[in-house]
Amino acid sequence: HVELVESGGGSVQAGQSLRLSCQASKPVTCMGWFRQAPGKQREGVSFMYIESGQSYYSDAVKDRFSISRDNAGTTVYLQMDNLQPGDTATYICAAPRTRVCFWRQSIVYAEDVGWWGQGTRVTVSA
Repeated sequence: HVELVESGGGSVQAGQSLRLSCQASKPVTCMGWFRQAPGKQREGVSFMYIESGQSYYSDAVKDRFSISRDNAGTTVYLQMDNLQPGDTATYICAAPRTRVCFWRQSIVYAEDVGWWGQGTRVTVSA
């Protein structure tokens, strides 16, 4: 069992920045973020293989968001710059149960998630 604890959400105005953190209770192969806005489907945002640093960004956030990890490999960070109202959502940290991360050939497979965090709310006002 892996516990994921997120922090860093909040309310900002458009153009501002936030940094989310997710700490795992034990080392995992991959960690990252999904988000879910009210009335919308959950979507993949950004993921990273902890050892290699290979990462994925959705088209909606690439060039604005950046994922990184700490030296211990148990915490990932999501730096979110130039936030827009469309980024408003609950951001949920995730880790796989296997060694395979959530994307292959730019397609996100949410069914590969083994562990979910509790989510942290991000609200961006115009």
